[in-house]
Amino acid sequence: MPVPRRALRRVLLPAAAAALTAFPAPALAAAPSPSAPAGCTATATAVTCHLDVPPGNYEVHALLGSRRDAAATSALAEARRRVLGVVRTAPGRLVPRTFAVNVRTPESMPTGEEGPGTPGLDLTFDGPAPALAGLRVTPAAHRPVLYLIGDSTVCDWLNGPKRGWGQELQPFLRPGVPLANYGDSGESSVSYLANPALFRTVQALIRPGDTVAIQLAHNDKTTPAATYTRDLTTMIDGVRRRGGTPVLVTPPVRHLFGADGRLTPTGLIVNNLGVDLPAAMRQVAADRHVGLVDLTAMSAHLVESLGEQASWRLYLTQDADGVTDSSHFSTYGATRMAGLVARGLRRLPPR
Repeated sequence: MPVPRRALRRVLLPAAAAALTAFPAPALAAAPSPSAPAGCTATATAVTCHLDVPPGNYEVHALLGSRRDAAATSALAEARRRVLGVVRTAPGRLVPRTFAVNVRTPESMPTGEEGPGTPGLDLTFDGPAPALAGLRVTPAAHRPVLYLIGDSTVCDWLNGPKRGWGQELQPFLRPGVPLANYGDSGESSVSYLANPALFRTVQALIRPGDTVAIQLAHNDKTTPAATYTRDLTTMIDGVRRRGGTPVLVTPPVRHLFGADGRLTPTGLIVNNLGVDLPAAMRQVAADRHVGLVDLTAMSAHLVESLGEQASWRLYLTQDADGVTDSSHFSTYGATRMAGLVARGLRRLPPR
């Protein structure tokens, strides 16, 4: 089955416009205070807002800036999901920005590893000098949704220093596109299918026009090649039965270097049985005519070009994060990986 290129065009911003493209939001009433609309609380470092809404997809129309001061405002939603990059405004200039937010319970990982989170919609407008002049939230019904299926390198982390690339992907999407991140820590292709809270839950939500990006491999340490191929194929077929467009994403590399200054096989996600999981995923994509984002190749190039020491900035380190972790990303690293994923989605050829 061909990959519907139009579905991806509805999801992604053009490369040159990623993260900061203006979007003509409806006119907003000016807020009583230039830094904290009604229902929001302002401090010196952030404006936080809470809305009592049920689970679903919502479009947030924010009026950024201050009538008195220069401002530089970005935004997080729910489980520390970056939804807006920094928008800089001159004194007296108010700029509309629109973004979509998926609200669900649990708020971060679908198996509830970090608890249920807070009911409703939580927004944090941060940045070097945040200012929020107006806010309106409306349901985003019948919009194409981008679903993410993945492991701990993808998922929303509510607590601690870890960041999944899915948490940083929203600014690369078109403003009205909801991103529903169903990545879950510790999951393999086998366990993601076996747990009803995971693949079956996502599958039931898929509607025609939705895109489902699948990245599972890091925890398939003892999965035979035949099983891995079967499981990926099962997910592809399950997405297509619901009218969605599956896209396979090969896993990002681990920060594991050999004496030759290159990534080791384990760093390149070859498992304990010797199965080259990214290669197996590439083959499934070719056999099933599925779009492929080769994040393994792109992240390997990035990490090796930076070198063993400089590339640690992408991952968690003892000095910066209190822990050294060769698999999980810092905020900077997750943002770089999200940019690579977005680039890969844009490069998918029309079929």
